[in-house]
Amino acid sequence: MSFERQSGVFLHVSSLPGPDGIGTLGEPARKFIDFLASAEQSLWQTCPIGPTDPGQGNSPYSAYSARAGNPLFVELDPLVGAGWLDQPDRPVFDDREVEFERVRSFKQDTLRDAFAGFEDAAGEGARAEFETYRSENAEWLEDYGLFRALDDHLGANIWMDWPDDVKFRDSEALERYREELAEEIRFHQFCQWLFDRQWADLLTYAHERGIDLVGDMPIYVGTNSVDVWANPEIFKLDEDREPIYVSGVPPDDFSDTGQLWGTPVYDWETLADRGYDWWVQRFSGLLDRFDVFRIDHFKGFESYYQVPAEEDTAMNGEWVSGPGRVFFEAVRDQLGELPIVVEDLGVITDATRELRDAFGFPGMRVAGMADWCDAESIHHPASYDEASVAYTSTHDTSTTVGWVDDLSEKQTECLHFAVDYEGRDIHWDVIETVWETPAVITFAQFQDFHGLGDEHRFNLPGTAEGNWRWRTLESELDPAVADRLADVTRKADRD
Repeated sequence: MSFERQSGVFLHVSSLPGPDGIGTLGEPARKFIDFLASAEQSLWQTCPIGPTDPGQGNSPYSAYSARAGNPLFVELDPLVGAGWLDQPDRPVFDDREVEFERVRSFKQDTLRDAFAGFEDAAGEGARAEFETYRSENAEWLEDYGLFRALDDHLGANIWMDWPDDVKFRDSEALERYREELAEEIRFHQFCQWLFDRQWADLLTYAHERGIDLVGDMPIYVGTNSVDVWANPEIFKLDEDREPIYVSGVPPDDFSDTGQLWGTPVYDWETLADRGYDWWVQRFSGLLDRFDVFRIDHFKGFESYYQVPAEEDTAMNGEWVSGPGRVFFEAVRDQLGELPIVVEDLGVITDATRELRDAFGFPGMRVAGMADWCDAESIHHPASYDEASVAYTSTHDTSTTVGWVDDLSEKQTECLHFAVDYEGRDIHWDVIETVWETPAVITFAQFQDFHGLGDEHRFNLPGTAEGNWRWRTLESELDPAVADRLADVTRKADRD
């Protein structure tokens, strides 16, 4: 698929300002879209938007479901307006960080009140809309509602610790729990209906202002997810439903022992026999919500690294061939052209590049990863081509000011030469330089427009605590910043 010359901003939904302690899909998101429109941007990129697992550090890359939305993002005011909820007594939350435990407690209790109000007072139209939603999304929503209800009811940390009858999905046990937990199942489905209602409204609002939404798809799903519980046959699991192999990457210049991600890897032979049905449904769900989406760890479709589950590090894994072209051809045959950009960072082989280029998927370049003294290095802006999606920084890296502050003296000299530095704001010099490259799409983290340092970074890979919490302040939706970004964008001839 061909892309137009565009630019945009990366900011996760959770990072939006607002009174609920976390960003929501209503007024906070609309204000941000208004900021983007005034800044003459045409893209808003987020992290994955699924329901996060507190047991996994609330990472958006390890959700309870690859299809569901995060109920914490549901805006409460429309539920008050519908007559299903009294005006909630909101606690005072931190403006700069998401206090996940407090936010989750408040939002879950309030959404349960809204559900009770809906059951008591909803009109026929709303009830019919909810039932239609349940029916049209039954393929994933039934298992999701049951999974979340069982998780609440059984109180285990992970589904593999559930009693055997539900762990192994005994049909009689599942039917018994569907009856016993019917109201709880319906509540979790109600939350998904609210999320998708509000997301659809937000998508319309964005399109009316010339903004496309860009999503993010991790290649793997969390072990503690409905996807693994409900579809064990498409993962490499043993007879006890425990992973035989887990995902990761081998040792490299950044880690002597590699990275052990710990999620189960796919049984691609079984998926091929099924026509990649689970993946087609996953892509379809993304295309319902986003105009474009990024595939994280794209290399895994060409070849993936699997590590025996009993290993403590990623040192003793092996590379295995992935599904390759036949997979994307099968998905494209069923869904049409795929508006995809790919994360192709790290050590990428010729085979991975060939797979990427065969389908016209632009790959990532990150200024913060450049060797500024080598204009031919892949992340140096002088080397970007039209098949690039260029970032000043990403959610997994330092902010622009953060990585600039960490450069050696020599690298700093080379950076200053590359961006024509004249003692102005270095973060804006980097943004302007990236925007002016041939890269078909450019992004900057929202922090970069304000020159915020590493105390404001969103995630520090390899750490389990303190990530994904950062929020912007409403005052930072600054018209002066929007005007400056619009000027940079016009000069770079980006829509």
